[in-house]
Amino acid sequence: MRAVVQKVSHSAVRVDGNVVGEIENGLTVLLGVQSDDTTDDVEWMVNKMLNLRIFEDGDNLMNRSVMDIGGSVLAVSQFTLLGDARKGRRPSFTLAASPENAEELFNQFVRLASNYVNVQTGVFRAHMKVTLTNDGPVTILLDSKKHF
Repeated sequence: MRAVVQKVSHSAVRVDGNVVGEIENGLTVLLGVQSDDTTDDVEWMVNKMLNLRIFEDGDNLMNRSVMDIGGSVLAVSQFTLLGDARKGRRPSFTLAASPENAEELFNQFVRLASNYVNVQTGVFRAHMKVTLTNDGPVTILLDSKKHF
């Protein structure tokens, strides 16, 4: 499971021009599910994402998590994070999970994270437009298989 985690002051996702998910201070998480991901990957990703200390404390140091600040998460499924562009010019998506498996694990991610913070989402398999104001900017890459 791979994620691009961005600290945001605002983020929204639209489908067909309609806002389907929107948050203020928190994290926008673009999440890609790999074909061999399991519930263990979901649990690792949620734990890591919720506990990342990337929000400032009173001394302006990054010592607080999204839970510490009472922030929200906008989670957007993005299979293209599993794209392999090492050869040729067209990425290969053979590492990406099937849509059915990806949707189930994405929904597990949302359900688990929702136990701790407000989680908004896009629409799985829809063409989405995501807008955000990256605060910092702070962007962290996460991979449950620890490839980076």
